[in-house]
Amino acid sequence: MYFSEQPLIAAAFICVFDCTGAKNTEDPLYSCEQCGKCFSSEPTLRRHKNVHTSKYKCMECGKCLSQKSALASHMRTHAAQKAFECTICNKRFTTSYNLVTHSRIHSGDKPYKCLMCDIAFSQLGSLNTHMRVHTGDKPYRCHLCNKVFRRTYHLNKHMKVHTGDKPHKCQVCDKAFSERNYLDRHMRVHTGDKPYKCHMCDQAFSRSERLNRHAVRVHAGTNSYQCNDCDNVFSERNHLSRHVRVHTGSKPYKCLVCGRAFSETGNLRRHMKVHTGDKPHKCHICDKAFSEKINLSTHMRVHTGDKPYKCYMCDKAFSQSETLNRHIRFHTGDKPYKCFVCEKSFSRSATLNSHISVHMGAKPTTENCISFKLPYDV
Repeated sequence: MYFSEQPLIAAAFICVFDCTGAKNTEDPLYSCEQCGKCFSSEPTLRRHKNVHTSKYKCMECGKCLSQKSALASHMRTHAAQKAFECTICNKRFTTSYNLVTHSRIHSGDKPYKCLMCDIAFSQLGSLNTHMRVHTGDKPYRCHLCNKVFRRTYHLNKHMKVHTGDKPHKCQVCDKAFSERNYLDRHMRVHTGDKPYKCHMCDQAFSRSERLNRHAVRVHAGTNSYQCNDCDNVFSERNHLSRHVRVHTGSKPYKCLVCGRAFSETGNLRRHMKVHTGDKPHKCHICDKAFSEKINLSTHMRVHTGDKPYKCYMCDKAFSQSETLNRHIRFHTGDKPYKCFVCEKSFSRSATLNSHISVHMGAKPTTENCISFKLPYDV
């Protein structure tokens, strides 16, 4: 049994604007107190709560559904009642709709076309979500911090930031994650699996972003973004934009408590622990505590004497990567920190900050901005 459909462009267009126009970011969202998921209407929330009350529970596997029809559909998976079979790959489905959607994998049929940019989709829901790129509509708002999202998936994923929910635990080291894909990626640390292979040199990587970084640095081609102020090259434009702040000194992310600004959101999040006083990572040797696990790992080298970061030019070793990077600049002569007033360059941000005080009318911490070198053993 194989289904096909005529393109439903007009119907899709009408549905798109019915769906995207039905909500806006000012409409209230209804949040589940038990799991933090948000819904656009109270009846939808009430229906969702059935998942927690076990009202519609599968007696075969224990899965809880939100409504009777969903349970009936789910039960077919146990009863092997998959009456709709794909004639190409013999995969079976419980509903004709699922078969129709699946058949487009083989046919390549994409009947739902965007009337603004001509991109086509195999499912109407994908078109509806895509239309928000053009309209700028972000109908799903977090009721705790007012951040808005285009998709419920992204909102529900964001809610775990507030709830701290990390249900996916590593069976090897007990580390926990908010998303299953984060756990899967972490497991490669234990298994040594490197599924991302470079098609140019066969080098393999555990994460896709590391493969992309390798492709740019080693096999840089047309799909690369180079910094105009230094020789760094990036595989994605947003990575370049973030890097450029090293040169411009831009710090767009401000702490609402003390006003301190940061160049990256991650640095702001770490800084917030200064105000909360949260230091969950304790050294078992000296009881010193840290807000971040990476800081504890770095601290442990004080006790072990470990210096894993070695200079490839002189074999000198360092306990921290940033100290090595700073050291390497004395070999390369790289000066990435540029003064926005007189364009003088420096190898260290601290030296740049000292230099800028001359332009600001304050007493400089270095002599009249004369360029100087720090001791070699930096």
